[in-house]
Amino acid sequence: MSQHQPDQGAADDVARKDDNGSSRPGRAQRKLRIWLLAARPKTLPAAISPVLVGTSLAWADGRFSPAPALAATVGALLLQILSNFANDYFDYVKGADTRERLGPTRALAAGLLSAKELRVGIVVTAVLAILVGVYLALVGGWPIVAIGVASLLAAVLYTGGPLPYGYHGLGDLFVFVFFGLAAVCGTYFVQAGTISAPVFLASVPVGLLITAILVVNNLRDLDTDAKAGKRTLAVLIGPRSTRLQFIALLALAYGSTPALWLIYGHGPAVLLPFVSLPLAVRRAVSMYTSSGKELNPVLAATAQLSLQFSLLLSLGILL
Repeated sequence: MSQHQPDQGAADDVARKDDNGSSRPGRAQRKLRIWLLAARPKTLPAAISPVLVGTSLAWADGRFSPAPALAATVGALLLQILSNFANDYFDYVKGADTRERLGPTRALAAGLLSAKELRVGIVVTAVLAILVGVYLALVGGWPIVAIGVASLLAAVLYTGGPLPYGYHGLGDLFVFVFFGLAAVCGTYFVQAGTISAPVFLASVPVGLLITAILVVNNLRDLDTDAKAGKRTLAVLIGPRSTRLQFIALLALAYGSTPALWLIYGHGPAVLLPFVSLPLAVRRAVSMYTSSGKELNPVLAATAQLSLQFSLLLSLGILL
């Protein structure tokens, strides 16, 4: 069987959902449901988390500006969706999405969207992200232009282009930089017009925990990625070191947070993220007791941990 044959089971599952209830939804409703599947809503908290932290820092410094904060949120969500669409498309084209895939359904591989439809989705999402970026650039100037262009390219080139960095062990680094450092600092900058050491430090644990989400994903897909020639960091270092990497990311995230209180003058409330520490410990244990499809709930739980940590950190900054 060809590795690019659509997953008819997934397509039938969407069709069955249309048959439930007293009336069959229209074609437009079914298509919207498919696009929502392709957008991967469960990944969107990773886009929101850094914006929350950056905005809370701006508020605490008396620099909060609602319009740029809202635009930063919309832009972050669009970039995440763009990355999801691009990954769906390029992983399929490059043969990384096969019937052996252990993760959630991919719309193109499952035959729910055509390659042409997904390409249109990528272009439309990119255009919307650029429009939001133009407004943010007018507010924040050339630093935001640089961050915006780099973020847009990073979203597509993770799996696309002649040298996709996600296929060469650099995905973890880029996720940390763009979902942590760039997202938190950029959100603060468009409101405050400057960056400070505490802002940079606050971006570090956010980026580390979002990177931990990718680590779970890559551990789950290690075998299939290796077969497809997708050399993620997990493929390069192996499962044992990947699990150790996950533990290190969590430890560094929690370990770096007290510096906001001890060094940079924030109140002890910034230690609120430690309320989520028992959840982090459970995620760490799950990484050692789970494999294959068993890592899907661990992936979702790690995304929830990232959002919980960011919410608690944001609250602590504001108190």
